[in-house]
Amino acid sequence: MKSSSDLRSMLKNIDRKGYPAYKGTYGIYDFGNYYLSIDHVQGDPFASPSKLSIEVKGKKAGFPAEFYNAKYKRIALCDHLTRLFYNALSKISFRAKGSGKSGLFSISKCGQEVLERTACTINPSNGDISIHFEVGFPANGRTVNGRELSKMLFDLLPSCAISSLFYKNIDQKALKSAIDLSEDQYNIRTKLDSMGLVAFIADGSILPRESGVSQRPMKHCVAFKSPDSYRVSFDLPHHGKITGMGIPKGITLIVGGGYHGKSTLLKALELGVYGHIKGDGREFVITDPTAMKIRAEDGRSITNTDISMFINNLPNGKDTISFCTEDASGSTSQAANVVEAIETGSSLFLIDEDTSATNFMIRDELMQRVILRDQEPITPFIERVRELYERYGISSIIVAGSCGSYFHPADHIIQMDQYMPKDITMIAKEAAKDFPIVSLPENKHPDPCFDRCFKAGNDLKKDRRIKVKTLGKDAFSINKETVDLRYVEQIVDSEQTAALSYALLYAKLHLMDGTKNLRQIIDELMKLIDTKGLAALLNCKYVNTNLAVVRKQEIMAAINRYRKL
Repeated sequence: MKSSSDLRSMLKNIDRKGYPAYKGTYGIYDFGNYYLSIDHVQGDPFASPSKLSIEVKGKKAGFPAEFYNAKYKRIALCDHLTRLFYNALSKISFRAKGSGKSGLFSISKCGQEVLERTACTINPSNGDISIHFEVGFPANGRTVNGRELSKMLFDLLPSCAISSLFYKNIDQKALKSAIDLSEDQYNIRTKLDSMGLVAFIADGSILPRESGVSQRPMKHCVAFKSPDSYRVSFDLPHHGKITGMGIPKGITLIVGGGYHGKSTLLKALELGVYGHIKGDGREFVITDPTAMKIRAEDGRSITNTDISMFINNLPNGKDTISFCTEDASGSTSQAANVVEAIETGSSLFLIDEDTSATNFMIRDELMQRVILRDQEPITPFIERVRELYERYGISSIIVAGSCGSYFHPADHIIQMDQYMPKDITMIAKEAAKDFPIVSLPENKHPDPCFDRCFKAGNDLKKDRRIKVKTLGKDAFSINKETVDLRYVEQIVDSEQTAALSYALLYAKLHLMDGTKNLRQIIDELMKLIDTKGLAALLNCKYVNTNLAVVRKQEIMAAINRYRKL
């Protein structure tokens, strides 16, 4: 390890030399209060910024052990520190001048969700903190500007590190509040199953968002209030007693007029698989962590998926037990999405009528009379929804604004009226008695087949350089093959998309050997992430990048949308 004075001298010596001279700065330097590591040096002032990290030893950082003695606390602590460091860096970014990205300081920008990230980690055994960020090494044209980089690393950066990464220097009450909130959220999440619930929405929650491009809470809107018949309470370690609407296991129908809050409620439940920061309005919207949003997805690829539970006896004789297509229809894509969610062990489906294929969701009684069952290849979801719960333990929360046929199989019916939920189960059930029940298949369908095994092949292994690119949170590409994730709606951050790209790449290079099925492959990936962290997905041959936590449901979704399986 070198001293900080060694780095200062080096920057003085390489000043005004060709930009590649910056490569000599690679290494770890002792700055007294922390270690600064230059992990990757950009090759050009216009290239991706250089990657640096700071490590603060636990004794110097001084964070109490009770703030990181559980995984959910570590995630909350690291999230809080990342936000502090981001705010500090944003004040000094581009204060050093030069061409290209000269003077840039950047780190992961956290949203409303609290996610585990590689940007900041803490060692649970000793409290050592590591934080990873990017710096644009300054240049004049394509020559080194060592004086400006010295200013960045010796004058600007230390104040950010000292003010953000040391317990004695931060707002300790704000940090404790974040840790306490994470503990309360964890407390609710662990109790849902034993209470027979799949979700909880606290009284006073603010569900509407500011706009379509902002996830901040809407101002001056109606706060959520549970109907008395669904109100449950939790005694939390820090918040104390909290009340709200508990959605029981089973089949729940959310109905109501347009613009009354049905989809807003469902969207909040979709993102309830994550913790949220204080002030978000959805801090205590907690959903079964395996919940999966199911929708139609015209045009997606499907590879060897058993969709025979919903689609059979196609006129062209195509196999639906091992179904393949490059361009799925709405109904076949939604059928595949359901079966793939079952494959990941999801115990809750979230479905919105607006984003579903009509012929997949329902065939009314009149249509059943005119088009007989043996003439229709599609078995709609309404004929399987009860079986999914009773046979597989999979609950469903379905938003419906126009189809009353789901009143019959539903266990619970909630009407959203001007953003306020009302229990109308008894009224709706009574009204439904005057309407025919959709007939169900006489025989139960065999369990879906989940023995899909794939070989890695040579499409990636033969390549010397593999180019991975993240396209926001909507897609990623490996070499020239793009994986479209626009309709995997529970992805909230581009760093999750990046993690999915490396998870798929790792699976292709190391796990897909033709003997493991997808369930086994994803279980191995999750074990790797749990034991070694998200960074274990990265390979030193590829450009390092910041990643955010992903669930097995999203990993399965990404693999299934890769067209070169």
